[in-house]
Amino acid sequence: MSKGSSFMIGRALTSVFWGIVADRYGRKPVILLGTLAVVIFNTLFGLSVNFWMAIITRFLLGSLNGLLGPIKAYAVEIFRAEYQALGLSTVSTAWGIGLIIGPALGGFLAQPAEKYPNLFSKDSLFGRFPYFLPCFCISLFALVVSIVSCWLPETLHVHNEKKTSSNDSYDALEAATGASKGDETRTDDKGRKPSSNESLLKNWPLMSSIIVYCIFSLHDMAYTEIFSLWAESSRKLGGLGYTTEDVGEVLAISGFSLLVFQLSLYPYMERILGPIPVARISAVISILLLSSYPFIAMLSGLGLSILINCASIMKNVFSVSIITGLFILQNNAVDQNQRGAANGISMTGMSLFKAVGPAGGGAM
Repeated sequence: MSKGSSFMIGRALTSVFWGIVADRYGRKPVILLGTLAVVIFNTLFGLSVNFWMAIITRFLLGSLNGLLGPIKAYAVEIFRAEYQALGLSTVSTAWGIGLIIGPALGGFLAQPAEKYPNLFSKDSLFGRFPYFLPCFCISLFALVVSIVSCWLPETLHVHNEKKTSSNDSYDALEAATGASKGDETRTDDKGRKPSSNESLLKNWPLMSSIIVYCIFSLHDMAYTEIFSLWAESSRKLGGLGYTTEDVGEVLAISGFSLLVFQLSLYPYMERILGPIPVARISAVISILLLSSYPFIAMLSGLGLSILINCASIMKNVFSVSIITGLFILQNNAVDQNQRGAANGISMTGMSLFKAVGPAGGGAM
């Protein structure tokens, strides 16, 4: 629980800074720095020799990993207005899958010397550091992402072009800014749009969506941390009596289902209903779904396996639907020259609430 809180505290302290950097110098440098931070500090976390080293490496990872806010801005800017729901759904899907696949990967690869003694000896590096293997795999993946990200096109310069040669280029500029329909922004005598942090804090559409996002993030983080503990708890304590491999299997199935839903069904639903109704419906059904978990724990065998997988899939689908809708509202509430800072404020609030989530959920 402490490592999760230390990561979120680190991210809360620096998210606004990285958002401002992304607005001034571009999205791409912040994205590259964030992925490289994962490579370095996630590897060091797996090699931690004591509790404080683990806490410090997670805190530094959160502090230097400011890519999620710029990534949300980037997803809005590279898609035309009608495809922004798809762009932001890919971000929330990737994030949601990471929250699912991460614990699943840990369940399968943690303590490899005990689970796979034929492949890993107790005297090897993976035997002396039982949690290094999943961290190493994640760092290796992050390294590949860092290399591939070098070819990402920068989107910030699109806003800074003062002249356009045709109506097509003007339409492309408007699509890149992702301004919401009917939104009007004041400009100064040179045509520039204000970008002060004070104006963002007075932007009620932005701040209201951030408040809802923070409250839901607290709930979602507590659920993510508690689900694995509950599933692995003994039946006497009201748990499911699952092994780490069983939990990993449930989370892996949820992650695949989440990918299918967000890339196929969510953009269609958002286009018909809009982001707010989708988020509201998902939130209401989530309450009813979570209320059924104690009754699911009373089952056993095949019935338990089917229901817990269905419940996990539905819960994660609803969670990512809510997050995606809030992403859309936040990015449409501001212009491009403020988008990085706006997402930084959102990440700061979310990180503070998520820092409380693991500790509060664990205590409860």
